[in-house]
Amino acid sequence: MHDTAQTEKDLPAVSVTRGQSALVLAMPHGSTVLPPPVRAALNETGRGLADTDWHIAQLYDGLLPDATVVAAQFHRYVIDANRDPEGESLYPGQNTTGLVPLTDFDGADIWGHAPDASEIAARRAQWHAPYHAALASELDRVQALHGHVVLFDCHSIRSEIPFLFDGRLPDLNIGTNRGTSCAPALEAITLRHCAQAQGYSHVLNGRFLGGWTTRHYGRPDQGRHAVQLELAQATYMHECPPWAWDNERATRLRAVLGPMLAELAAWKPDTDA
Repeated sequence: MHDTAQTEKDLPAVSVTRGQSALVLAMPHGSTVLPPPVRAALNETGRGLADTDWHIAQLYDGLLPDATVVAAQFHRYVIDANRDPEGESLYPGQNTTGLVPLTDFDGADIWGHAPDASEIAARRAQWHAPYHAALASELDRVQALHGHVVLFDCHSIRSEIPFLFDGRLPDLNIGTNRGTSCAPALEAITLRHCAQAQGYSHVLNGRFLGGWTTRHYGRPDQGRHAVQLELAQATYMHECPPWAWDNERATRLRAVLGPMLAELAAWKPDTDA
């Protein structure tokens, strides 16, 4: 079992590792931590935590030593840190999961006792708001250092989920909210590294345009740039329980991600066309 239950008073909402580069890595979905009441309310399917961005911190660890990392310390079934706090859908008319998911990515119920509106509001205050307060604070700090900041939102997902998309997902899925969340040069840097990565498929603004984090913080006219990268998990791990890390695959993928992050961090606004 992958979930971790502790007393709520011992559970921080977010961890922050501060760096001095212009790049901030956000990781909203990597934690498997569940407060005891949430774990008790989930059904057996929910407690399997299949929709975790497994090993995402390990995948990015050390790729850009001077990057700031902001990571949620609660599972997305507690509340999804990459969703609009008001509950607006990211993809109206398409299957997706909400602020507090009621189903997993396969459309299966995850709750024995689903949270009501008051419980969702409490979770938003206890978990979602502190994560975004910390992320906003770090973006402010880094922008004050450099005059601009690049937010790189780190995600991964199983490569085949019929409930969410047809067929097999490309390996590297870049989201810039149709080019509105970052400067054109930053989108171009990300796309070039993905396109030149041998043996990987890629797409720009395909099924995943960037979640609420990318859309909310990406304000290039204000010196705040945001890019989401949704990785097919088959690129670095095994997509079935126990969701094992694959060192050979991960090493190969890290060789793609490292230079990409370094170039994004080194970018300066006056180099943009």
